[in-house]
Amino acid sequence: MKILLLEPYFTGSHALWADGLREHSRHSVEILSLKGNFWKWRMHGGAVTLASEFLESSYDADLLLATDMLDLTTFLALTRKKSAHIPTAVYFHENQLAYPWSPTDRDVAQKRDKHYGFINYTTALSADKVFFNSAFNRNGFLEGLSGFLKHFPDHNDLANIDWIRAKSEVLPLGLNLRRFDKWQNPRLQVPPDLPVLLWNHRWEFDKNPTEFFDALRVLAAKGLDFGVAVLGECFSQKPTEFERARQDLGERILHFGFAQNFGEYAQWLWRSNIIPVTSNQDFFGGSIVEAIYCGCEPVLPNRLAYPELIPGDLQEIVLYDSAEELQHKLENFLGGSNREPLQGLQESMRRFDWANIIETYDQKLESIKAVE
Repeated sequence: MKILLLEPYFTGSHALWADGLREHSRHSVEILSLKGNFWKWRMHGGAVTLASEFLESSYDADLLLATDMLDLTTFLALTRKKSAHIPTAVYFHENQLAYPWSPTDRDVAQKRDKHYGFINYTTALSADKVFFNSAFNRNGFLEGLSGFLKHFPDHNDLANIDWIRAKSEVLPLGLNLRRFDKWQNPRLQVPPDLPVLLWNHRWEFDKNPTEFFDALRVLAAKGLDFGVAVLGECFSQKPTEFERARQDLGERILHFGFAQNFGEYAQWLWRSNIIPVTSNQDFFGGSIVEAIYCGCEPVLPNRLAYPELIPGDLQEIVLYDSAEELQHKLENFLGGSNREPLQGLQESMRRFDWANIIETYDQKLESIKAVE
């Protein structure tokens, strides 16, 4: 089977997922992509550019697999002479109906932020199959559609929600976890008995760095001994909270900034002991799965997609419902209370490794047929 994967935002987790699928699938996967810049423009114009490249290419696909960053309706309209009889699927890494907008974004102030959700809506409507990386992502999109469509003055076509629901299912993110194995014995200049707390997310407001660093300030004020590795990618605007935290935590900061290469990133994950998460947005949690696979014990908010990651018998230990509970769990960990390691949690992350999930992908992709 020949699959053409359409990705107008080829960077970060989108690129890793696409490359992983191409590498591990028994099917032939070709990637037609654009650089991961200017996400709004990619959602508007990426379909036009990729349609032109597709028409000029010799791609002979049995399936078109798009991601949520593509305006699939525009792509199909522009390529209908070549794509009319090819079945289509879309994979939602995120969705713009549930994605929190920055209050400083000018599109929000000018009330023009609705169009990105509409692109997701028509893309899901036009695809033969719709995959979401988590139940949280799927439910948030489907539940958000009703209010979203009612925002418009008439012809809301609410029945389309049930149509999309009927062709939707959850297909968890595939991750290349085994690549971390060779870095399991990190060569980092960190005292072996020092507990290390980890941040390995984007440096943006939706990851809620304020609550994360506030919790660490409380721990520091109580005299608890710990270090902090602040990894993750910073884009155009770095929240001021990071520099303030760097000053407040001082020598407790063991690493601050984007890892220079994968080996450095992997070593910090293996060396860290606990990953406290405070995010207000996460449709799957790939960086958290990576950290748990490398032995970090998670402390996660009881929201978003996180309960789906954690086995039911461990959720009471791992999940928290308030900032106070987060601080309490961290204090217990750092205070040396007689806590047993969370048995089976690290091993449970292996279900997301490509080697273990690819057969599910291949079977589901192979079964997609175009709706006549």
